[in-house]
Amino acid sequence: MDTLDTIDLEILKQLDDDGRMAYSTIASTLGVSNTMIHQRIARLTEQGILVGIKPVLNEKKIGYDWAAFTGITLERDQDSYRIIEELKKIPEITECYFITGGYTLYLKIVARDHEHMRKILYDKIDTIQGIAKTNSIIELGCAFKRNVIS
Repeated sequence: MDTLDTIDLEILKQLDDDGRMAYSTIASTLGVSNTMIHQRIARLTEQGILVGIKPVLNEKKIGYDWAAFTGITLERDQDSYRIIEELKKIPEITECYFITGGYTLYLKIVARDHEHMRKILYDKIDTIQGIAKTNSIIELGCAFKRNVIS
């Protein structure tokens, strides 16, 4: 992988602030040509550094007032890929990580209210064959969330 220079980092910072920012605005801000910005963004995409530009949703504003972080213990860790495919079918699961420690997987789940969360946990997740146990922590609010841009 090529090293990121200051222009690459500035492009990433600009897109992190507003993913819809026009390339011409980025070019003007950085004092470079539009062509350079197009080429740099194409290269960052080809290298897998920039993996897409999508909206960041405020889940609470669209009715998802509850969130939980849930650790999952599997009966057999070698079933993890099959179980992940089942978890992908549950739209309220927004993130899934492999982790070390007492759990195999760690999820972030969003729900409209506590009853919706209960149904996700008991009726959707706990019914997946191969899940031995779940342990959830309710989120009370996000202090901050950001991308790492050195």
